[in-house]
Amino acid sequence: MSLAAADSTSPVQPARDCALCPRLADFRARNRAAFSDFFNAPVPSFGSPHARLLIVGLAPGLKGANRTGRPFTSDYAGDLLYATLLKFGFARGSYDMRPDDGLALVDCRITNAVRCVPPENKPVGSEVKACRPFLADELALPDLEIVLALGTLAHNAVLAALGLKQNGYKFAHGALHALPGSLILADSYHCSRYNTNTGRLTPAMFEAVFEAVRARL
Repeated sequence: MSLAAADSTSPVQPARDCALCPRLADFRARNRAAFSDFFNAPVPSFGSPHARLLIVGLAPGLKGANRTGRPFTSDYAGDLLYATLLKFGFARGSYDMRPDDGLALVDCRITNAVRCVPPENKPVGSEVKACRPFLADELALPDLEIVLALGTLAHNAVLAALGLKQNGYKFAHGALHALPGSLILADSYHCSRYNTNTGRLTPAMFEAVFEAVRARL
């Protein structure tokens, strides 16, 4: 299997040269040649394995997390996400778009449904499925209470990793779904530049989701 070693508390992460998805492995190899100073590997989760809140995104951005090696770092989505986490006490320090900026998450962990950057930021179904065991491992964190899915793909990936059917829990921005076993699945539109530029997601809408999550915790 293409797995990185993990200790007794941390979920297993994909190996640096994970070969589970041939298309993504090929894209990764081409990016290593074109951008030799980038991270160019499956991006590991960020935050404590004892967090009560797990945020699940789509996949690393080519010049964001794929460059820096930390989820949502050095792209527009990270600007909004980390500012909101700081505002609601889920992070401390300052976000400076670098993995060594000293930012620390508080009772929060961030991961992606797909760990490698996909061409055109569009993973295919087989790639989401191949990464599912890693997401399932994250969802088994011992203190987890709320999972926040950023976008429909992340929402559906969480349900699939938990063995739940999509038709029982429809994605809707701001929704809070009570899942079996007391876990809550919260939904938000993805904090991408496209969604914010088109007005589909405003900072106020995004903050309202975190306000609801904070109230539950």
